[in-house]
Formats: sequence, C-alpha cells, structure tokens
Amino acid sequence: MDKILLEKIKRRLDDSVPDMIRLQLELTAIPALAPENGGDGESDKAAFLKKFLLSAGFSDVTDYPALDSRVTSGSRPNLITVIPGNNSERTVWILTHLDVVPPGNLDLWDRNPYEAYVKDGKIFGRGTEDNQQDLVASLFAAKAFLDEGVRPENTVGLAFVSDEETGSNKGLKYLLETQRSLFRHTDLIVVPDSGSSDGSKVEVAEKSMLWIRFRTVGKQCHASRPELGQNAFLAASHLVVKLSYLADSFNFSDPLYEPPVSTFQPTRKDANVPNINTIPGDDVFYLDCRVLPRYPLSEVLDAMRKAAGDVERTFGVRIEISPVEQVQAPPPTPTDAPVVKALERAIKDIYGVSAEPVGIGGGTVAAPFRQVAFPVAVWSRIDLTAHQPNEFCFIENMLGDAKVYAHLFLQGSD
Repeated sequence: MDKILLEKIKRRLDDSVPDMIRLQLELTAIPALAPENGGDGESDKAAFLKKFLLSAGFSDVTDYPALDSRVTSGSRPNLITVIPGNNSERTVWILTHLDVVPPGNLDLWDRNPYEAYVKDGKIFGRGTEDNQQDLVASLFAAKAFLDEGVRPENTVGLAFVSDEETGSNKGLKYLLETQRSLFRHTDLIVVPDSGSSDGSKVEVAEKSMLWIRFRTVGKQCHASRPELGQNAFLAASHLVVKLSYLADSFNFSDPLYEPPVSTFQPTRKDANVPNINTIPGDDVFYLDCRVLPRYPLSEVLDAMRKAAGDVERTFGVRIEISPVEQVQAPPPTPTDAPVVKALERAIKDIYGVSAEPVGIGGGTVAAPFRQVAFPVAVWSRIDLTAHQPNEFCFIENMLGDAKVYAHLFLQGSD
C-alpha cells in the first residue's frame, strides 16, 4: 500500500468534515420512507444525491430504478457510481441505503427529526446513523481521490439502494435479479448496516428471520355473557405464552452470534374491539423470530402450528398463521475471506483495534449477497441509535469510517 498517498487522502478527509456535516443536514431534510412506512419512496433523496455526486466530479452515476406504482415517481431508485482503479479485476463496493424509518412518537424527540443539528460532536436527526453516516463516509472517501486527482489501487464502487428498511425487494434484491453482473466474486463488498461502538466487530453471519402474523378467530359477544362467545383475545394470550417455550425447543447456543441463542419475541398487537364491554371475536398479534441457521424454519413453523392447535382445541377458536417475512439464513461469509482480512487491516491501521468476525441476530441488507454466494462483510463504527428517538451519529465515526474505506480502496491484491 502507498502509505504516503493514504496520509494525503486522510488529510483531505480531515479538511472535508464541514462538507460532510453539511451533506448530512441536507439529506436528513429529505424524508425517504417506503410506502409500507407511510412515505412516498426515495426518489427526492436520490435526485438530490445524484446532483451532488455529479457536481462533486463523479462522472459515472447510473440509476437502476425498480418499478413501484405505490409511489408518485412510479419507481424506487438505486444509484451506482464507479471510479476506475489500477486493478480493474477487483472493485471495492460500499453499499448503503437511502431509506429511513419513521420517527415514531415526536414527543420523544428533542427537535424536529428531519431538521438535523450538531451538538457535542454528534449529528442528531432521523437517518443520521442509519444509514447516512456511512453513506456520507463512503462518498467522501471516494471523493477524496477525485479531489486529489489520484487513481485508487482498486476500482471503487458505491451503491445507494432503496427499500432496505422494508425487505430490499426494490433495492439490493432487485439489483441482484436484474444487474448481477455489476458484482464479481473477486470484489470486496462491504455493507455498513451493523457494527459496534469501537469498530471491532465484522459481521459475517446472520440468523434466519421469521416474522409471523397470528390471527385468532372466535365469536364476539357481550362481555357480561362470555359463555355465548369465544374470546379471541384470551385464546391469543394463551398462545403467546405457549410460543415463549419455543426457546426451550430450539435451544442450541453458538458463541459466534450476539446473542448466542435463537429468540422468539411477541411484538406488534393490532387493535380488536374499540369498547371495553365486548368480547372480541377477532385478534391479531405478531412474533419476531431470529433463529440460528442450524434450524430449518419449516421446523419452527411446525412447532408453532402444534402450539396453535392446542389452543384451538382448548378455546374453540380458529388460528391462522401467516409468515410476513421468512428468510432462511444463507451460509456465512468465511472468516478468512479477502474482504474480512482487508477490513481487519484497515480497522487496525485507522482505529487501532483488532477486529473479529461475528454473527448477529438482526437481519441486514448483506443477506441477499450471501444468498447468491457473494462473500460480504457488514461493518461500521456506530453507537446503535438507529430507529430510536434522537438518533445520532458521532462525527468522528463518520470521518474514521471514511478513512477505513479509503484504506480499502488503496490495498493491494495480496
């Protein structure tokens, strides 16, 4: 590696911090919510970003839109930009996402979530950490080479995709279905969609993900005459308790993952009747399951159906089980994959910490890559404020991650 050039790029990045902050503020002001989250998609944000990229000297910016009649623009954007490197046989890809989640209860925010601000070395606002911290970091890492007028050792690829927060069907999955030739198995692919506060965790494996909708159908009646109906809410409550024992049946522990066991958590509960004195005849709740890859999800579903059958017979109700999301985890990225080793070197040089491969319980946008056998690493230095009120990113993390990406762009093929 050309260490003199790396130092030059690092100094350029240090000088770029005010511009990085400014871009964060501008991006936060453009809400990019999926239709499922009550929004109109990512087109406005992508249009702004494309204009910024072109003005910054990125000459090759291509949109691969996924059609979506639910949004005003009629499609969901997926921007790709590439900077040629000395090694045309390997592209270092940094893939980030454009969409954010809704802010939730506004009373829990200190300020308007879409008006980002700087305080105590942090940038506050919805999307500042998830995923704008590393969107901006990767962009400015690449821009530093353009500004210095030097060619990176590896070809640089930046992907800014849609729909990460609601399944990636209009984002990375769409790209892999229609534009898979963009990526090669010789490439180094990094997805900054998870991480740790010290940057020491390189995610190489994920648990299987299973989101289930349970609808319990009974018979509505007056609450003073419960014998005339079948209380769907009561039956569903018993089912929730029975499902908690799934953790005992699928109890293997694997220290690669955090946490090391499969988890089965009841989450959303839909409203049933609006008044107190009516026994509900219809009730809906959801279960979020993160399952170690050793267990086929079909076995988990079979156990759920058995538990539901017991409740049906006891309470005289009917229970419908509908998967909302069902993703069997693909094989993990090998811990000695080139992308993992390259990241370990970069993290050590920039942050001074020794990184280690880990598995996680949450799903990331890296999973579609692994489904088609692309080695991919998930990494960033973050403080896990994503989806929370008063979400923030540390400015020093945004700058440090940019330097890690610049390091990757300069590493040789050894």
